[in-house]
Amino acid sequence: MAPERRKYARKYCKYCEAKVEYMDYKDTRILKLALSERYKIMPRRLTGACKKHQEMAELAIKRARHTALIPYIINTKNVVANPFEYLQG
Repeated sequence: MAPERRKYARKYCKYCEAKVEYMDYKDTRILKLALSERYKIMPRRLTGACKKHQEMAELAIKRARHTALIPYIINTKNVVANPFEYLQG
């Protein structure tokens, strides 16, 4: 008898649910869904994004980093709980 397979809840793309057609690199509110607390781009298996929106998010994050809206790296000794806190001010 084969062991039972675990059933996981299907992850849905947050961007498809919000009907996002284009991700602007200046909109950090949307981009923060695809970034970790250390500003790393999270993979699709963790975010649940579809391939189309994951690629759009990656491109927008890279453009935002190039224009200095999002940092490339952070100080690992001072990891903040909400990295977008200072962007709101």
